[in-house]
Amino acid sequence: MVKRKIALFGGTFDPIHLGHTTVAADAIAHIGAEKIVFIPAKRSPLKGFLPKANDDHRLNMISLAIAGEKNFEVSDYELKRPAPSYTLATIRKFRSDYGSETSIYWLIGADGVDDLVYWYKIDELIDACNLATMYRAGCEPPDYSKFEKAWGRGRIEKLQRNIIQTPLVDISSTEIRNIIASGGDTAKMLQQAVADYIRKNGLYQSKDTAGGG
Repeated sequence: MVKRKIALFGGTFDPIHLGHTTVAADAIAHIGAEKIVFIPAKRSPLKGFLPKANDDHRLNMISLAIAGEKNFEVSDYELKRPAPSYTLATIRKFRSDYGSETSIYWLIGADGVDDLVYWYKIDELIDACNLATMYRAGCEPPDYSKFEKAWGRGRIEKLQRNIIQTPLVDISSTEIRNIIASGGDTAKMLQQAVADYIRKNGLYQSKDTAGGG
């Protein structure tokens, strides 16, 4: 019997952009997952600051970005919990919801590989799910062999098996925020509905651009 496969995609999504949704669609196809759940974090444990946009705005933008995509969902689970957001707790929640017959995949970008050593209970996390690493523009292909001594050969082999070649979409939320703050055009980086929402709510604007038309 083939197990169900569910992919979880966590992050601050501040804001969500075309890069996120493009690699998510590709990851679903690669993994063979029946759906992908976007899970905005209240605050990353590795970041000492809160996202620029508040929880409700980020949740609304994700909902707009994935509208019409039948295999895409959004969860506010981490937003309802005290910050910071620990991935292991989220994995355990979804495993409880979907049962042992479902394989849970957690998507990470290749740019975050070196940070994994700082993740909360990373050994248990690797055991609890399939950490699926997505290639990202400007990054070397991920190589987990350097962590073998710390995590063990079995975990390294599992991580290497779950490396996904996704489209190299060179867009970052930081870049988008900076462009908006300077009054620039982000039309090719965002879904139209998200761009409209940002403009309507005055998100990410600097004090200099906030009063502009």
